[in-house]
Amino acid sequence: MERDLQEARENLTAALRYADKLGLSEGICNHFSLAVSDDGEEFLVNPQGLHWSEVKASDIVLCHRDGRVLDGHHSVEATAYFIHAPIHANRPSAKAVLHTHMPYATSLTLVENGRLEMVEQGALRFYDRIAYEDSYGGLALNDQEGNRIADAMADKPIAFLGHHGVVVTAPTIEKAFDDLYYLERAAQVQTLAKMHGRPLRSIPQQTVEQTARQINEESDLTQVQAHFSAIKRILDRDNPGWRD
Repeated sequence: MERDLQEARENLTAALRYADKLGLSEGICNHFSLAVSDDGEEFLVNPQGLHWSEVKASDIVLCHRDGRVLDGHHSVEATAYFIHAPIHANRPSAKAVLHTHMPYATSLTLVENGRLEMVEQGALRFYDRIAYEDSYGGLALNDQEGNRIADAMADKPIAFLGHHGVVVTAPTIEKAFDDLYYLERAAQVQTLAKMHGRPLRSIPQQTVEQTARQINEESDLTQVQAHFSAIKRILDRDNPGWRD
C-alpha cells in the first residue's frame, strides 16, 4: 500500500510538472487530484502555495473529502475540496480529476454557445464526451458550488465550465492527462482556424461517429501508458529530483 501511494504521488506530480511545461498551469492555482480509496473519500491533491513546476512527490497531500489532511506537510486550498471532493464522491469512475484554466479550452467557455466543434480529427476523440455548464456560480467556496459542477457533468467525463475553465476526469491519471493534452490541442487548432475568418468545414455525421470509435479504440491502455511513460522519461532527464 505504501508503494502504491508513492507511485500515485509520483504520477500526480508528473502530470502537474508536465502540464506546466505545456503552459497549462495558472500560477499556484488549479488542482489535480487522484482518489486512492474506492469510495473516493480519500484523495491525493497538489498543495496550496506551490507552483506546479516546483511540486515534488513528497509535497502531494493526502486528504479526506471533509477537508482533513491525512498525510502531508502542506495545506490544501479550499476550492480543491469543493470542486474535487464532490466529483470523486459522486462519480466512481472519476479516480483522476484534473481542473485547469488552460487558455484555449477556457476561451471556449467565454463565448456564446462556445463548443468544441467536431470538425477536426483531434476533436473527434471527444465526441459525446463533454458536458457544458454555461452558467457561472462564482468561486467554489462551498459544497453547493462543487455539487453543482459535479451534477452538471452527469455521465460525461469532461466538463466545460462557463466563464471558468475545464474539468477532465478518468479512471486513471494516465488517461486523464492524455485527454487533457489532446483537449487543449483540439481547442487550440480550432481557435487558429477561426482566425482565418472563414466558416469551418463540416465532417459528415457518420464519419464523426465512426472516427470517434476508431480513436477511442486505438487509445487503449497501452497507448495511454506509453504517452505517460514518455512524459516521466522527459521529466527524469530535464527535472531530476521531481520524484523525491
